[in-house]
Amino acid sequence: MISVVVPAHNEAAVLDRCLDRLTGPGVQVIVVPNGCTDDTAGIAHRRGDVGVIELGEGSKTAALNAGDRVATGFPRIYVDGDVELSPGAVHRIADALRRTGAQVAVPRRELDLAGRPLAVRAYFAIHDRLPAMRDGLYGRGVIALSAAGRSRFDEFPAVMADDLFLDSLFGADERVVVDDAASVVATPRRTADLLRRLRRVRSGNASLRASSGATRSSDRWSWLRDVVLPRPWLAPAAVVYVALTMIAAYQATRSPGTTWERDESSRAGAHRS
Repeated sequence: MISVVVPAHNEAAVLDRCLDRLTGPGVQVIVVPNGCTDDTAGIAHRRGDVGVIELGEGSKTAALNAGDRVATGFPRIYVDGDVELSPGAVHRIADALRRTGAQVAVPRRELDLAGRPLAVRAYFAIHDRLPAMRDGLYGRGVIALSAAGRSRFDEFPAVMADDLFLDSLFGADERVVVDDAASVVATPRRTADLLRRLRRVRSGNASLRASSGATRSSDRWSWLRDVVLPRPWLAPAAVVYVALTMIAAYQATRSPGTTWERDESSRAGAHRS
């Protein structure tokens, strides 16, 4: 039995789409609506093919831990409620863990950039080519752990950067990227929403790094060394990438209270593929 835990905070617009690619024979799916003010919990309850644990508190950490406490199977897959996996991805990811003996697995990442403004597309033209995005466990919204991998820690700590936390626990020889499974990640539809997302990620990562010396350090020159120098035609996109990164860093410093800002635009107008 494969167990899938889905923390979901106000994901009514996209939850059905996400769950359609998770449910099936041999898969236990547990949805944990947390702090929701929309119909996320109602959608999950009406399906009948998932377990539901409702939390009044809006906390992804609390949702992950609540789902973990009732999940019974392995591999254990954690899936953000706003991503969409490719057909059959759950079983492909589980099979890759069993076949390779890896402790943790992630699907490859596909970005939905349709209709996005030039600045958003330019940012991700650089960001998606960073080596850290190829082998890191973050930025996909999906992470799978073997039973041995899950035993590396007790509960998820109270941090925003849960994916960076998991990334810090496993070496390069303990992880696998499953190329025949994809996680489709919706990108922000507006530049302002991208900045909102960048501020939140930056704040969460900085907080985790301050409390744990074992996390992957930020390589601030990777965009130039690993992306632009080998591909000089991306220089104009790099200008946008650096500018947005610097603006988000400045705003995060000036407004430390906006640590849980969320990009709602990527959820707006969601549709089934």
